[in-house]
Amino acid sequence: MLIVTGTVEVSVEGVEKAAKAAQEMVAETVKEPGCLIYEFSQILGHANRFRVYEEWQDQAALEAHFSAPHMAAFQAVLGEVGVTSSDIYRVAGGEKQPLR
Repeated sequence: MLIVTGTVEVSVEGVEKAAKAAQEMVAETVKEPGCLIYEFSQILGHANRFRVYEEWQDQAALEAHFSAPHMAAFQAVLGEVGVTSSDIYRVAGGEKQPLR
């Protein structure tokens, strides 16, 4: 099993658009083979910061997720709204590493 966790922060002006896109992306992601848990939520007190928490069966499932059309659509929206920071990690075998 792999865990992906971290935060993504978007411009204040882009919060609503990012949140809507995240809802759509999550709804599709949880249907993917190998997706065990997929959570994307706003952090209380920081409306433009989102927490990511994912559990995947294996690396192949995670790689397939990166190639999914709904992930590409979500990434396009993030490009439009402006990501101001991103700190996401992959955890496997007890080791924490940058996701990409």
